[in-house]
Parts: sequence; structure tokens; C-alpha cells
Amino acid sequence: MDDRAARLRQARLAAGFETAAAAAETHGWNRNTYASNENGNAPYSWRRAREYAAAFGVRPEWLYDAQSPPSGGGAGSSPQAAVIGRVGADPGGEVLLAGGQAPPEFAPLPPGGTERAVALRVTGHSMRGLADDGALIYFEDQRTPPSPDMLGQVVVVELDTGEVLVKRLLRGASPGRYDLESVAGPTRRDARLRWAAHITAIVPPWQARRILIQGG
Repeated sequence: MDDRAARLRQARLAAGFETAAAAAETHGWNRNTYASNENGNAPYSWRRAREYAAAFGVRPEWLYDAQSPPSGGGAGSSPQAAVIGRVGADPGGEVLLAGGQAPPEFAPLPPGGTERAVALRVTGHSMRGLADDGALIYFEDQRTPPSPDMLGQVVVVELDTGEVLVKRLLRGASPGRYDLESVAGPTRRDARLRWAAHITAIVPPWQARRILIQGG
């Protein structure tokens, strides 16, 4: 069992659940998925870590990569945003979400950021003019539909195909459809979206290098 899985089991037992099945049933999780996360067969994502941490009363940073004490305050316990993927390696603005096996990265919350804040790291130069190679793009991982104030803005979106992109959001040809304009590259026409999120902060590369925290 890897350390992340072991911490999940520790948190579950400390929360008073004698079995993984009991915890899954109480919180409405898929039993097989949770069991695989706890026994280490399927490493869980940062989003899952936040969900499990809220359920078991521990800090998500500790559960995900022991980046803080399990709970409470103290030095080094300030909330952090996980770097959940890379963007900008191609002109389409596609986000490559981080896999469970890669060493995780964290960064301090941006001004006004909440516990839902996450970040993307820019790779390459296809987003020049918005964010340079090595920059951090923050957004709130809230998974809500596009709002009118997002029109004309560069936002993070997920399509109904599961693709996650950084694009300028424009009206499509019909209700519920959107055109997605790239910083560099072709425009996607009449896309259906699962969710959209405002970019809340962009940290330039030189500062990103100073604040990134590499996990084990």
C-alpha cells in the first residue's frame, strides 16, 4: 500500500468507520472505487482527496501528499492549491490533467482563493500574450455552467466530450452552444459544455518557480 492510500485508511479509521464499505455507504461513494483508492490499486485525484478529507475531517493537502499536518493549524498548514495539469503544449489550449502516479505540485492560494482553488502550469509558448511558459493559471474548481459574465473572457471549460480547455468563451449559433476561441489556433464552433470557470489569477514564470512546492 502506498503512503497516500495508507493515509486514507488512517483518516477513515480515525473518523470512526471500521470498514471501507461503511465509509463508502455513509458518504454515497462507489464501494469499489473507494476500496481501490484505499488499498492503493487506483491512486485518487486531488478532487477526490478534497472530498475524502471533508468527510473524514482532515486536511486535503495532508491526505494527498502529506504537505501539512493532518488537521488544525500550525506552521506550514496554510491551505494550498494543487497543480492539477498542464496547458499550452499545443495551440488548441488543451489541458493535460495530471495522472495519479506523477509527483504532485502545490502552490499558495491566490488572493481571494478558496479551498476549491486549483492551478494549471503553462508548458510551451502557444499561450504567449496570456501566460508564458512556466506560468501558473488559477481557477476555482466549482464545476458550474457558464455564466453571462464569462462571455468574451478567457476561461477554463470542460466539453461534453470530456476535454478540458483554456479558451475565450463566445456565443454559439444556438442556445446552449458556445464558440471557443484559442489564444493561438483554430476556433471550436458550437461546443456543448459541462462547466466553465473564471481564471482567478495568472502568476508569471519567475514567481511560479519561487512558490511551487514539489511533492514526493
